[in-house]
Order: sequence, then C-alpha cells, then structure tokens
Amino acid sequence: MKKWFVVLLHIGYWLLYLLLLLAVLQLAGRTGGSNRRITTVLYWLFRPPLLWVAILPAMLSFYVFYFVVFSRFLQRKKMAALLWSGPVAALSVTLLSLILIYADPPKKGLSAGEFLAMYVSMSLLALVHGVIALIIKGFVSWYGDIRLKERLMQRNDEMELALVKSQLNPHFLFNTLNNIDVLIGKDPQLASAYLNKLSDILRFMLYETKTEKIPLEKEMLYIGRYIDLQKIRTANPDYIHYTVEGEPGGWVIAPMIFIPFIENAFKHADNKKTSRIRVSLHIGKGTLIFCCENSHAQQRDSPPDHSGLGNGLIQKRLNLLYPDSHVLEISDADGIYKAKLSLNGNTP
Repeated sequence: MKKWFVVLLHIGYWLLYLLLLLAVLQLAGRTGGSNRRITTVLYWLFRPPLLWVAILPAMLSFYVFYFVVFSRFLQRKKMAALLWSGPVAALSVTLLSLILIYADPPKKGLSAGEFLAMYVSMSLLALVHGVIALIIKGFVSWYGDIRLKERLMQRNDEMELALVKSQLNPHFLFNTLNNIDVLIGKDPQLASAYLNKLSDILRFMLYETKTEKIPLEKEMLYIGRYIDLQKIRTANPDYIHYTVEGEPGGWVIAPMIFIPFIENAFKHADNKKTSRIRVSLHIGKGTLIFCCENSHAQQRDSPPDHSGLGNGLIQKRLNLLYPDSHVLEISDADGIYKAKLSLNGNTP
C-alpha cells in the first residue's frame, strides 16, 4: 500500500474523530446556552483540559497499539500476551494524560470518585482507539502482504517461463533425433529404446514440471535419461560420470532444479573426446547435495559463459523456492567449472 494513502487514512481518521467530538459537544450544550457557533465549539475543544481528556489519550493509545502492540503480539499471534498488553497500554497512556490534567490548576483537588470516573472513562476511550488502530494496521499489513505475494508470483512466473523455454532446447532435440535416426539402420532395438527415453523426457517436461514439487526419484529418472541421450553423441566412455549416493526415500523437490547445471555442462564442454563431465548426487537425511563440474578450454581474453538459463535467474528461483534453506556455490578455476547446490529439509 502506498505511503501517501496510509497517511491520508490516518488524517481522515482523526478528522472524523474531531468532527465526532464537535457533534458531541454541540449536543451536550458545552458551548453554553444558545451560543453554538463553530468558533466557540473549537475554543472549548482545544482548551487544555479537553485536549488531555479527549484527544491526547486517544492519539497515544492509537499509535502505541499501531506500532508496538500489533508488531509484538498480534502479528506474531501471541493472543494471550495481547489480551493483557492492550489494557495495560490503555491504562498507561490514561495515567500519563491524568498527570498532565493534574498539572493544570483548575483541575486540582479532584475527589476520589471524580478521579476514578475520569480514569475509567479515559481508559475505555483509549482502549477503543487502540482496537481501531489494530484493525487499521491489520488491514494495511494484509493488503501489503497480498501485493508482495502478487509481485513474488509474477517474478516466479517470469522465471518459470524462462525455465520452460530453456527446457525445450531445439538443438538438443534436433541432435538427439538425428542420432536416433542413425541408430535405426545400425541397431533398431537400441534406437527404439533411446526414442522411448526421449518420449519420457518430453512427457516429463510437459506435465511433471507444472506441479510445485515432485518426488526426487522422478527428477533422478529425468537426469538419467537426459544423460543417456547425451552419451550417444560420443564414443568416449569417460565423457560423463553420473553417481548417486543414498536413497531418494521421501524427498520431494522443485522440478527441474538440477538440470540447468547439467545442460550448461554439456553445452560448454569443449571436446567430447578429451573433456569430462561429472555429476553427483548425495542424499542424506536432512541434506541433499548436488554437484556438477565440467572441463573446458581456458581462454585468456574472455572466460566461457556458463550462464545458460542464467546463474542470476537460477539464484532468484532458488531464493523463492528455498528461502534460507539452500547454498549455491559456483567456481571456475584451472579449466574446471563447478556448481554445487545444497538443499536442507525435505520440501521446497
């Protein structure tokens, strides 16, 4: 919510309250007899005794509740503390107001009954304004949360769209289909097996990635099929190593969280005969560690761009899906590019 709108909301509230006081004073005949002009009413309204009684405790209570009570108790859902802190705050601001009233000479010498009646009435007034402050602050906070969620969802949708575009890599599909076409004449059974893997990959990208989270086992199957299809492009048996330690068990993760790093590794490995790509997944009880590294030709002028989907975009997606529960480490030294992603917990 815009700050200027919040300021106008506060100004409007206090103007309505002053108008209410004007109406009450006119009805009560506080201006004396038939003289009820607005100027006279304003004179009585802003005389120090009435200022302390009707306005000061109201404003003090309102902003104590607005800035302190709401954030410390209501926002944190500490309802028991709220039930006692609210009345204590109202009684405290009322006591402060009464001290100021006693400092005014015409009000010295109040009887005990008058003091008690004034204290109770002012405390109730302060409490009413405090409750209204909680309602207004709650509305402002609720509206702000909605706008924040909308912005986060918009950013997430933009990242998901970029992710989907990166998944449907036409070069990967084109090369894979060409390799399968070559295999059809040499080994039809193997070509059929690879074609089924490609079909499974496309099915996964079109349907499984639409959900917020999937079993880790499905992500592992996708990675395995993707690596198998990449292997048919080279005769080097040491080109790619894929190892898994541990069992997926009940792990669930965001879909396509690891594959961008693997795609980047295949994209930037300079030579299929001499380069090596290593992908490992360590599955623990509360931690999931993914590592992907590839060798590349070192260039003096400009280092290779491993962004692919974009490290910045990947990091933003991780921040949304795994806030405070992930660590992404990127290094590029001695011709080895390495990405290490650690996830904590069992759900995104």
